[in-house]
Amino acid sequence: MWHRHSCLCTLGTKSVSENDMNHSMTEPVSLDDFEQLARERLPHVASEYLVGGAADEITLRWNCESFDRIRLRPRVLEDVANIDTSVTLFGRTMPHPILLAPVAYQRLFHADGEVETARGAGAAEAIYVVSTATTTAIEEIATAATSPLWLQLYLQKDRGATRELIARAEAVGVQALCFTVDTPVVGTRNRQQRAEFKLPSELATPHLDATNRERLTVTSNEREPVTWRDVAMVQSIAHVPVLLKGILTGDDAARAIDHGVAGIVVSNHGARNLDTVPATIDALPEVATSVGGRVPILLDGGIRRGTDVVKSIALGASAVLIGRPYVFGLALGGADGVAEVVAILRQELETAMALLGRRSLSALDKSVLW
Repeated sequence: MWHRHSCLCTLGTKSVSENDMNHSMTEPVSLDDFEQLARERLPHVASEYLVGGAADEITLRWNCESFDRIRLRPRVLEDVANIDTSVTLFGRTMPHPILLAPVAYQRLFHADGEVETARGAGAAEAIYVVSTATTTAIEEIATAATSPLWLQLYLQKDRGATRELIARAEAVGVQALCFTVDTPVVGTRNRQQRAEFKLPSELATPHLDATNRERLTVTSNEREPVTWRDVAMVQSIAHVPVLLKGILTGDDAARAIDHGVAGIVVSNHGARNLDTVPATIDALPEVATSVGGRVPILLDGGIRRGTDVVKSIALGASAVLIGRPYVFGLALGGADGVAEVVAILRQELETAMALLGRRSLSALDKSVLW
C-alpha cells in the first residue's frame, strides 16, 4: 500500500483521506484513475498546464487513440511461468523498459517536486529523465536518486549555460543526455492561455536562463533556433550518450545517425507543440525502418496501459517514457505515487506478455499484432 502526501497548494486544510471519503474511487488501479483523482485536487491552473496540448489538441487525442486501433494477436499454451521484462540501454540493464520522461516545473504539483520523483523512480527501478526546466537543482535531485538519472537538454541562448549544465550533470553521475530538438518555438497552447498560466515568480528554475524561463512558460514567437551544428556542439562536450528527442520521420532519424547520435526518442512533445502531427506510435514504424536497429529507439506520448508498451516494442522501440501519468502520481502521493504508477504499468506489461504467450521483450515483434 502506498501512502499519499499533500501536494503544493492543492488540499488546503482538508486531508487527502477526507477527500477520498467523498469520492467513490478510494484507490487508483489504473493510470487514468490517477489522472481523475489528481485533477480533482490540483489547482485549475496547474492541472490545465499539465494536461494541455497544442491548439485543438487533435494530436493529443491521437496519441492515445492510435494505440486503441492496434489489435493484439495472442498465442496460447506457451510456458509463461517466468516473464523477463529487462532491457539493456547503453550498457546498463534495467528490470523493465519504462522510463520517466522529462516534465517541467514539478514543484507546481508537489512541494518537493523533482526530489520526490527521483525517490519514486528509485523505488520503481526506473530511469528518470530530468528536465532542464526543473524547479530543483540537479545536485539535489542526484542526492535523492537511487536509480539512473538522464538529463533532458533545452538549448539556451547563453550557450555557456548549456555547457555548464552538462558539466554539472555529468559531475553528479547523469548517464545520458536527451537533447530536445523539436522546440525552436513553443507551440500554440490555447488551454494554457485560457487558464492564464504563469510560472510563480518565487518558483526557481535553476538551470534556465531568464530568456528561456520566459520563452518556455508562455505562448510566444520567441525563437531559439536549433540546428545540426548544435547537435555536433553538444556531442563535442558530452562524455555520455546523446539522444535526440523529438524525431518523427525516417529522414530525420537517418540524419541523426549520420551525425553520430547514440539514440532517438520518437516524440511529439506530448502533443504540446505542433497540432495534427501523427501520434508517436504511428510515426514509429517509419523511424524504426530508417534506423534499422543501429541505435536504440525510445517512444513517448500516449502510454497509458501495459498493452501500449507491448505495441511500442513490437513496432521497434527498445523502451518507452511516461510523463503526465507519473506526475499525477506525484501530485497524489509523492514518491509513493510515482512508484505506484510505474508498478501498475509494469504489472500490466507482464500480464499482457503472459496472455500473448511471450516471455521476453525480444519476443515482442510484429507477430504479436493482428
